[in-house]
Amino acid sequence: MSGETQNDVIINRLIDKMTLFDDNLMSLVFGQNIEATEQLLHIIMERHIKVVSVEGQDEFKNPVIGGRCITLDVHAIDINGRHIDIEVQVNSEGGHVRRARFHSSMTDARMLSEGQDFKELEDSYVIFIYDHDKFRKGLPFYHIQRRVDETGESFGDGSHIIYVNGRYNGNDEIGKLMSDFHQCKPEQIQNKILSNAVAYYKEKEGRGVMSDAVRKYAMQYAKEYGEEQKQAGIKQGADSMLYSLVQDGEIMPENAAKRLQITVSELEQLMDEAGYKIPEMV
Repeated sequence: MSGETQNDVIINRLIDKMTLFDDNLMSLVFGQNIEATEQLLHIIMERHIKVVSVEGQDEFKNPVIGGRCITLDVHAIDINGRHIDIEVQVNSEGGHVRRARFHSSMTDARMLSEGQDFKELEDSYVIFIYDHDKFRKGLPFYHIQRRVDETGESFGDGSHIIYVNGRYNGNDEIGKLMSDFHQCKPEQIQNKILSNAVAYYKEKEGRGVMSDAVRKYAMQYAKEYGEEQKQAGIKQGADSMLYSLVQDGEIMPENAAKRLQITVSELEQLMDEAGYKIPEMV
């Protein structure tokens, strides 16, 4: 389009390539969408969950001055008052297991009012939908709960952490859901609720909202890292786009390696560190 700036072209291309593993799109698709969130949780938690509220990009301020804050990709509350934090994770950076511990503690801290007894604290869930197999055991889920070492019995404190293997491709509900999470085109998403929601933000009225979210993220990035890192940020973004195209099979690894003036082996290592895979290695 003649009226598009170079930034518009880049943003539109990024949106076209986004999947539900991008937290901008994921937060919009599930934020305020109780039906989609209930269906997601039903598959992951393997039981019906009645959601009463859900927010995307919900910021939790740390009450300690100078303490680290967090922004939840999707924050849901069910009918029993249980808080559920749903995160997507692509890059290995930021995926340390202690992140789950921190998210859990920040969620718990907001569940009791002054004067309430500790036994009134409802269960909390932190769910990481990881783009790869976090623990490399080939399982669809990994459930983490505290246990008593000497007896092996559950501690029963109501804290639950679930990792979802985004590369699980079984012919069951979770396998189909993870396949849908990897699709960038709405028509390729089998789940109709998710397909319609993604189409809204990619192809319909919500496209402008999606564009604003991507622009806002770009501005925050530039503000945070400063002008002296602008070129590094541009290169990182370009490299990530190239990795994405290789992973999707749109560019041959040999051609991408040549463009970066490195070997295919070096390309594979860089992609792995950034959370991407050469197709035949997936």
